[in-house]
Amino acid sequence: MSGVRCFVAVELPPSIRQEIGLLHSRIATEGLRLVRPDLVHITLKFLGDVPEGRVDAVAQALGAVKAAPFPVRIKGIGAFPGRSVRVLWLGLEGDFQELHRGIEKALEPLGFSPEERGFSPHVTLGRVGSPNVEISRRIQSRMSELSGLDLGGFTVDRFYLKKSTLTPGGPIYEDLAEFPL
Repeated sequence: MSGVRCFVAVELPPSIRQEIGLLHSRIATEGLRLVRPDLVHITLKFLGDVPEGRVDAVAQALGAVKAAPFPVRIKGIGAFPGRSVRVLWLGLEGDFQELHRGIEKALEPLGFSPEERGFSPHVTLGRVGSPNVEISRRIQSRMSELSGLDLGGFTVDRFYLKKSTLTPGGPIYEDLAEFPL
């Protein structure tokens, strides 16, 4: 049985994507693969490979999630895990908890376990394939130059079930379902 690689996400408005595109020139460094602005999003839950016959059930469960729209601001820049950078991210100010809890609760009966690490809302800006001290130092330097970064805000008023197809040229995302709040 084939699977569909899926995740649940919030899309960013075009104005924020444009700001991220402008930010790329300020943070680009050798060893850091930046996420294309048209692919940047906020992942609420990664589902992995979902059997094709269960995608409709996932969408139906997500359709039952109830949460109110809420404001978000993209502010700050950071890295996971810290000293040896693997992921460069943009921070989010906003209360994602009601929406995230609703998604976890809706999907648990379908066999998707709640995230054990807790939910840390962020926008992935770039990834390091082979972390090392030199790359991490360059990224940390660029991050310090961008302290106080504020790309603006928007209202989260919907979320999506998305399909991810991995290709040599990068991922291709497709909306499978949209869920207004």
